[in-house]
Amino acid sequence: MGRAEQPAARAAARAPGAAHGRDDVSGPGDPPGPDEDRLVAVLRAAGCVFAEEEAAELRRAAPDPRRLEGLVRRRLDGEPLEHVVGRVGFHGLRLAVGPGVFVPRQRSSLLADVALAAVRAAAHATGRPPVFLEAFAGVAPLAAVVRAGAPGASVHATDLDGLALRHARANLGPDVPLYRGAVLSGLPRALRGRLDVIAAVPPYVPDGAAALLPREARRYEPARALFGGPDGLEHVRALLAEAPGWLRPAGRLLLESGADQAAEVRDRHLPPGHRARIVPGEDGRTVVLDVIRAG
Repeated sequence: MGRAEQPAARAAARAPGAAHGRDDVSGPGDPPGPDEDRLVAVLRAAGCVFAEEEAAELRRAAPDPRRLEGLVRRRLDGEPLEHVVGRVGFHGLRLAVGPGVFVPRQRSSLLADVALAAVRAAAHATGRPPVFLEAFAGVAPLAAVVRAGAPGASVHATDLDGLALRHARANLGPDVPLYRGAVLSGLPRALRGRLDVIAAVPPYVPDGAAALLPREARRYEPARALFGGPDGLEHVRALLAEAPGWLRPAGRLLLESGADQAAEVRDRHLPPGHRARIVPGEDGRTVVLDVIRAG
């Protein structure tokens, strides 16, 4: 990938359209009738790639024709489908989202897989319930995956955005502790040195790549959930600086980023005594940086 292409790839990684795909549809609906055929045609004419699936999602979210008309109008105005219907499919789960929050992307399933494996490995290695934190959690997709896939784990999540945390509460239930604060500043002292795994999708689009984002991302998602400073690594560096004080010896910090960014972090920004490996995604652009604290 050429250097000029890399910001575009990182921008695309956080575009709302990347969140929706065929796996977002919970199941087949009724056989299409004339009205549904017209809805599909309208969505397709507006440029919706998955028009049939979007039509089914919109119908499931609308209790009556008037409500459906309003939802379709919002979608045709460019609002992300996930915001319109109030949910997104992620890693086999149905997560609550809504206007004004960052929509989890399907490509973050790679990080979810790595995080779940790391939590299970920690449980096997220590023989005790592992402690997991999702930082920059937003609506907490990673915490939801770990909660579902590793029931014995102690799951936590933190974010600065109160609106996103309200959706996180809906996705995690009443028993998962949520903390509000920048990076790790909202965590209680009781967690210091106790975390086995921290996982995060920090904002990593370079500020200068804003024009490369789809209009719906710029218009409908909060900028603070998208942009990571001039090189996209401002929040990554902050998390790397704070994480060692919260991780157990041999604890792991897992970060989603662009491939070129991960290599730069591994080579230039690791805390002393830490080591890292890069886990590539199938798309050739998104990777997980697996940072291991010195034991």
